[in-house]
Formats: sequence, structure tokens, C-alpha cells
Amino acid sequence: MKTSSVFVVAGVVLIGSFASGCATQPAETRITNPKSPGPAVGHAVGSAVGAVAGGVAGAVVGGAEGATAAAKAPFKNERRTIRTWRTETTADGRTIQVPVETEVDEYGRPIGPATTPATK
Repeated sequence: MKTSSVFVVAGVVLIGSFASGCATQPAETRITNPKSPGPAVGHAVGSAVGAVAGGVAGAVVGGAEGATAAAKAPFKNERRTIRTWRTETTADGRTIQVPVETEVDEYGRPIGPATTPATK
């Protein structure tokens, strides 16, 4: 699922770079005559090469980010300890609160059995 979304994003970036690759430059800022074939073709080829290079760079970066995210997923140890309190009555009749700790994953699901922390 994650890999396919990386390819979709890379495709969108590539198509977007082709669509936005048509650069126009005002005639006042050019040194050469924009109507002669040489500069016109050179400008068109430069725009196309820039669009392709930008798309390739975007695809490479997107692929690298996706690979990095996929490689980090197995090593992600997002665990927390949740402390709740249980009411108990002692042998002499007193009512006390006892802490109960439960280790949970990143979604709040218990990983193991609840434990009572050791007192020091």
C-alpha cells in the first residue's frame, strides 16, 4: 500500500513537471531574436530538458523518501506505559489505591499483561 502510493506521488510529480515545464520568457529580457529558429529551438529544448530533469529528480527524491519510510517501519518501537489505579482493601480494613501499569503500542492496544510496579 505504501509502495503504490509512492509510485502514484512520483507519477503526479513527473506529470506536473512536464505540464509546468513550458517556460516563457519576455522578449525584452532575451539577448537573441526569439523569432529566429536557433534561439527558439534552443529555448524549447532547454525547457523540455529542464522539465525532464526536474521530473527525474523529483522521482528519485520521492523514491528515496518512500524507501526510507519503508525501511524504518520494522524498527519503529512506539510503546508507552499506561498507569491506572485499582482500589484494594488491606487485611486491616483500609482502602488503598494500587498502581497498575500496562504497556501499550502506538495505537493504545495492550502488548502484555498488566503489572504492578515494584516499590523501592
